[in-house]
Amino acid sequence: MGDSVVSLMRSTARAGDGPVAGPSALSGPSEQRVRIVEATLACIARYGLAKTTLDDVARQSGYSRATLYRAFPGGKEALLKAVVDTEVARLFSELAVDMGEAASLEDVLVAGMARAARRIVDHRALWLLMEHEPEVVLPLLAFDHRDRQLAEVAAFVAPFLGRWLAHDEALRVAEWATRIALSYLECPAKGVDLTDASDVRRLVRTYVVPGVEVIAQAAEQTSGAARPPVPVAVDRSLTSKGEAS
Repeated sequence: MGDSVVSLMRSTARAGDGPVAGPSALSGPSEQRVRIVEATLACIARYGLAKTTLDDVARQSGYSRATLYRAFPGGKEALLKAVVDTEVARLFSELAVDMGEAASLEDVLVAGMARAARRIVDHRALWLLMEHEPEVVLPLLAFDHRDRQLAEVAAFVAPFLGRWLAHDEALRVAEWATRIALSYLECPAKGVDLTDASDVRRLVRTYVVPGVEVIAQAAEQTSGAARPPVPVAVDRSLTSKGEAS
């Protein structure tokens, strides 16, 4: 199953425990595929990847094995690839909404890091694999996989940062912020909860934005063109974690 299976680490949608609602007589091909993908996630969250069979997915989705094969002619491998593609699309769609609504560089970084963290932490299928089938997930953390994924995420995030940064700077900052988020998710630290927006804002304001300002100043010196200060959030109050406004 190779990269398609390992790439489940990239996905962040929540997989439920209960069975997927029965198929509608009017459901079309797209709805059918989505229902099957949801059923697959639920089965992986319950049984793990190795023990999940097409029969399990068929029961969970309410479709027959024949229907699964018609929807995914490649069988389990094709189905797992569809799960990855669907989950990545869901994550990027949610990130686009949150980051697109941000009003400052600080806000866009907080929105992206907090959203991604919440989705990963809530991903039942992923954490079951981490606990019981780490051999599926750990290869993704190898340098060859990590570099490719960082480049993909940076390319997606950079345009949202591009409202305040030049393209090359936006790419560097996007990759840097992604590395920070992954580091804290893989090795949690006391006092830094990336699912808590106030924690993320404190991290971004204290360490990330000052670093971005250094990058911007270096770019200014190289180009010789004057640049305005990197804009941050207007409201700099932190109302949780005991920090005064």
